[in-house]
Amino acid sequence: MTGIRRTAATTTGGPSTAASALWRAALALLLLCGIGLLPWLSRTDPARTVLKARAADRDPTPEVLDAIRRDLDLDAGPLHLLGHWLGGLAHGDAGTSWLSGTAVAPMVAQALGCSLLLMAGALTVAVATAGAVCARTLWRGARRRPLPRGAGSGGALLAALPEFLIASVLAAVIGVRLGWLPAVGWYGWPWMPLPALALGLPVGAALGRILDDVLPGAFAEPWVRAAAARGLPARRIARQALRRAVPGVLPNLGLFVVGFTGGAVAVEQVFDIPGLGRLTLQAALAQDLPVLQTGTLVLIVFATAAGGLARLAARLLLGPALRDGELPTLHHPSGPPARALPLLYGAVLLAVVALGALRDPMALDTTARLDGPSWQHPFGTDALGRDLLARVGHGALATLALALAVSACALAVGLLLGMVPRLAGGLVETTNAVPPVLAGLLVAGTAGAGPYTPALAVAAVAWAPLAAHTAALLNQERAATHLAATRALGAGRRHLFRRHLLPAVLPPVARHALLRLPAVALALASLGFLGLGAQPPSPEWGRLLAENHPYAERAPWAVLTPAAALALLGVVAVTSAGGVRWPGRRARRSAALVDTALD
Repeated sequence: MTGIRRTAATTTGGPSTAASALWRAALALLLLCGIGLLPWLSRTDPARTVLKARAADRDPTPEVLDAIRRDLDLDAGPLHLLGHWLGGLAHGDAGTSWLSGTAVAPMVAQALGCSLLLMAGALTVAVATAGAVCARTLWRGARRRPLPRGAGSGGALLAALPEFLIASVLAAVIGVRLGWLPAVGWYGWPWMPLPALALGLPVGAALGRILDDVLPGAFAEPWVRAAAARGLPARRIARQALRRAVPGVLPNLGLFVVGFTGGAVAVEQVFDIPGLGRLTLQAALAQDLPVLQTGTLVLIVFATAAGGLARLAARLLLGPALRDGELPTLHHPSGPPARALPLLYGAVLLAVVALGALRDPMALDTTARLDGPSWQHPFGTDALGRDLLARVGHGALATLALALAVSACALAVGLLLGMVPRLAGGLVETTNAVPPVLAGLLVAGTAGAGPYTPALAVAAVAWAPLAAHTAALLNQERAATHLAATRALGAGRRHLFRRHLLPAVLPPVARHALLRLPAVALALASLGFLGLGAQPPSPEWGRLLAENHPYAERAPWAVLTPAAALALLGVVAVTSAGGVRWPGRRARRSAALVDTALD
């Protein structure tokens, strides 16, 4: 058997460093070229856009527009501008802002400093929240007690809450009404707790759910039984199980870290934080290309560094077993999942949608503006007197259909690209460097604004976490002991892929995609909240949050109603994710037998 292990030992190194660097540089250059072409792709006059951003009340006369074109050298074309910017970048000059005329590099550096401080606080909150979500599984698994079936509703509810809604509630209640912490502005670390909580709580709940999905497989490995039989402390067993499960989650943690830095646009807007995400959004809206390109380049470099550190940490945690093909398989136990909770929550959501669909979402009643919940209007009314139950019910089809379609596309693309790690590595990092808001602006610029622009924008970036998860699981499964033994017995690549690799990778990634369904709906809602999604009078849930957000303090039900619908969708998705299993159990059973025999 030792000979089989030595024959099956494989290396897990990827492509050469030079080839990987060239691939990432080519992808970064392609993205920067697309950003540089944004004004021309959107068929808008960049001089007119810059004038509107500089002085909205000034008339766009031909003389004024010609002066702006000469000042910015717009007549030379986008390729000349891109080449000039890249040439200056090689000498440490990122150019000057088209709006303010100030140097871009200090502006971006200052915004990056704010974002990094906010990211550190949000990451601390996220790690603590993830630990709280999976604490029950760690405690019971280390003591060899039956693990809980299904997902916790509390974590699912927290993961499904919109970041901008949490930010608004924290700012209004803790910052303004109670006065415990600063609510607006950014003057150092005392202003960090509230936005860090708004960013870290939902992300930590999502990370905790992904980790909680992997931990039962770690506690089912043979070494846990041996450790318990020898009397090892439960604390040590839990620590080793966590070390075994964390490497599969680290790539997504790296993606979330980049999201904290460049994708926290809504939270930065609520708390008036001059961060990199907000700066990039303002530059994109004003088509200030030097600032936009420099901010995007910084995010790409940061994403590459975060991805590299995540891969390095995963290899260090797994140790030589990853290189030598000595890992046990990390299959999820095949016990029956809980069925009552998803059916209960699904029935509640279906009842709300059905009752709302029977009402008129466009009926106006100016005498009932912002009325509270009553028998006539169970969820209250909005600022125009429209029934919120009706609007939530009629907006469910568009919201759920788009979220499901985007999630399905993301799962398919993530699996396909994750199976080719050499191709996916640079793509995942470059794609993750593009915030959904910037992706929405790029999609709107090329395809035009419309109700499906948010779906295209979110679909363009939603596959990255699933591809990273697929690549991480595939890397570990290729180093599994039973796979080395099966390969040594003469199994071909097709048999290994169909009977071992795919059953090990597809179920957890499919559960991950289902766990991310509320995140996709939240991304669509965030674009609607920022005005890039559906337009009035659409009852899409993101549009409802955006149009009722100004009345959150006076009529909280107007915002809580669509937020509760999104949270209920998240709870349904998370509690039903435990039912995703590979239909055949023979490969899983044989893998477990081989691992037990080899151990």
